[in-house]
Amino acid sequence: MTAAPTSRRGDLKEKGTFTAAHWGIYRVASVDDGGAILIPWESDPSPPVIGFHRVDDDINRLRVRRPAIRRGWLEHGPQGRRGVRGEDTFVEVDWNEALDLVAGELRRVRAKSGNRSIFGGSYGWASAGRFHHAQSQIHRFLNGIGGYVRQLDSYSLGAGRVLMPHVVAGMDDLITGHTSWDVMAAHTQLFVAFGGVPAKNAQVSSGGAAEHRTEAGLKRMASAGVRFVNISPVNDNLDIGRERQWIKIRPNTDTALMLALAYVIYSAGLHDTKFLGTYCVGFDRFLPYLLGESDGVPKTPDWAEAITGVPAAVTTGLARDIAASRTMLNAAWALQRAAHGEQPFWMLVTLASMVGQIGLPGGGFGVGYGTTNTIGSSCSLWPGPRFSQGHNPVSEFIPCARVADMLLHPGESFSYNGRDHQYPHVSLIYWAGGNPYHHHQDLSRLRRAWQEPETVIVHEQFWTASAKMADIVLPANLSIERNDIGYAKREGVLVAMRKVLPSYGDSKSDFDIFCELAARLGTAEVFSEGRAEMEWLAHIYEEFRDQSNSPLDDLPTFQEFWTEGIIDRRDSSPVIMLQEFRSDPEKAPLKTPTGKIEIFSEAIASFGYSDCGGHPAWFEPFEWLGGQMAATWPLHLLSDQPKYRLHSQFDHSPASRAGKIGGREPVYINSQDAAARGIEVGDIVEVLNDRGRCLAAAIISDDIMPGVARLATGAWFDPGVDSRGIVEKHGNPNAVTLDRGASSLSQGCVAQTCLVEIRRYLEVPPEVSAFDVPFPYRCEGSRHE
Repeated sequence: MTAAPTSRRGDLKEKGTFTAAHWGIYRVASVDDGGAILIPWESDPSPPVIGFHRVDDDINRLRVRRPAIRRGWLEHGPQGRRGVRGEDTFVEVDWNEALDLVAGELRRVRAKSGNRSIFGGSYGWASAGRFHHAQSQIHRFLNGIGGYVRQLDSYSLGAGRVLMPHVVAGMDDLITGHTSWDVMAAHTQLFVAFGGVPAKNAQVSSGGAAEHRTEAGLKRMASAGVRFVNISPVNDNLDIGRERQWIKIRPNTDTALMLALAYVIYSAGLHDTKFLGTYCVGFDRFLPYLLGESDGVPKTPDWAEAITGVPAAVTTGLARDIAASRTMLNAAWALQRAAHGEQPFWMLVTLASMVGQIGLPGGGFGVGYGTTNTIGSSCSLWPGPRFSQGHNPVSEFIPCARVADMLLHPGESFSYNGRDHQYPHVSLIYWAGGNPYHHHQDLSRLRRAWQEPETVIVHEQFWTASAKMADIVLPANLSIERNDIGYAKREGVLVAMRKVLPSYGDSKSDFDIFCELAARLGTAEVFSEGRAEMEWLAHIYEEFRDQSNSPLDDLPTFQEFWTEGIIDRRDSSPVIMLQEFRSDPEKAPLKTPTGKIEIFSEAIASFGYSDCGGHPAWFEPFEWLGGQMAATWPLHLLSDQPKYRLHSQFDHSPASRAGKIGGREPVYINSQDAAARGIEVGDIVEVLNDRGRCLAAAIISDDIMPGVARLATGAWFDPGVDSRGIVEKHGNPNAVTLDRGASSLSQGCVAQTCLVEIRRYLEVPPEVSAFDVPFPYRCEGSRHE
């Protein structure tokens, strides 16, 4: 994972300035040719390979240099419906014309159908900086003009965020409360990983990783003698530096295996009755289901074997080991990005409750080791600076992953967390931060839905698919082109992100764009409060400083911080998740309705959902290897996080492109599946089902079980046409993933529920055009013309 900084001409002259990104903290070194390079912060022992290229000129060919308007929209207006988003050309205009058009369109839509017809899209990974955080900026601006339709939850944790507050705690509290790596190295005997612990995912923290600790934490535990068991369709998502047990399991069947483990533990009398009686409610309501008394199906290891493919003897042995050891049970977030994704998280907590080690050093459960760098940190938890988003007067919302449903079915009802709602009628989408053509599923369906609004406005740095699918594109600058404050919870570091390079072309910060729009709409004072960028940074820092306490009660002034460049307060305060609750459940109750762990939830049961009842249960996935659809689509496609980028960010960078084969994203398949299809390493293959097709390059690996394929997310969406119709050319798995809510409870993303076929591509493959701009630029690779 360790990286070398990008090379440039000349010798290093100075390396005093700091900056930060989601991937880490960097020193900015000037070179004698007048440029700059990024080098790793010396206190980070394992900096990732991504992130260093942000100062390189070769990424700028795809920058949005000036405001650009889709020709059909510009010439015929928002209701002229001329041209097709994604297939039209663009016309560059100056900032005054662009901002006048945006302000005028916002006025028109508000006058016609109110603010509830404006959808404010943003995903939050736009910047590590806490002020120039695009999500905060756009929400504050839209709130200032009367509000907007918002998104709840996330693609990453849609099911988990809704479920877990009912059962044990909110996901934000759990994420920052996980037992730390040092505690597990000292006390854990057995670490059981459902879905692995992929260190590549933990290269990042929202707000900026400081000291990368996941890889070292795993290897420290292994050196201490901790036994690891990886329960997963793939083997290479857990690296401890030595051998570990791999239990192959069919995707989307982890809940069935957990039920069988629980059955063995209960049947053998190995469960902790005192813990269940003192700290939990509802085990007696769950037990008849586990034993088969309520449905006639005991959840035995033999029953689970038919579903999961895990031999019954393996399940029985593991169950006894779990009960006999100080055991940490962990579930990857990928498990709940699936049909009925609530169930594996709920059952994990139930299984850990039966073992009775929750709140003890090294025991209990985790929901996300290996997802972000923050999880497992022993740094003290303290609040960071924030830019207030204000108040949204509009009550309408959608669950995050239901964007296409909203656009295609306005007025229709949907269930969410116990209540019924209606999809709003959206006329205008305003998007800043994030890439819906990365995150969303079934992108052909999203493309159709995206034609429905009258206007789509985006802020973008590059000509991504989201920019190409817009009507108005406003060029936003990069984090290295503005000043900011970098901070992430449990990282222990604040970074003065000083501007490294001038803004590219005519790009502006989101803040400056919204300031100019607010002035046109009469809300300038509401949005900016009369402060410029540096005044805001000082303001949010001093707010943070005023509310801080030990170990931050002696923070320097803002000017001292800005001059010094970094505040490093990393400490080691061992964390044991739910320790206070275990020590005294009366004084430290959970925030659940009963104050205890809810194995049976009266609230969820009262919702009356047929697809999510009052206790954890096995539900057959919408499509899976044990179902009838597998006869037609015999491979289960996993779409995991990429190794060389964050989501789709900087997919055109040298780091990301180095991971491609012939310009296309690699798809991993087992050697048996490859041989049966005549596929060899490096072959261009098509991944297909009845939702779509995409092209990828084959990698053959026995680290993935037969019947399963894996294609990382984040390749910039690149639709084209061949002899059989539309085909995605670049290797974006969301060309084939399923766009359906996980259940009536959460409506979460189900990207990991996806059956496909893979076959050699026999035509001349169409050229990848993901990194083409939608019209010619005069571009010499320099920062200015």
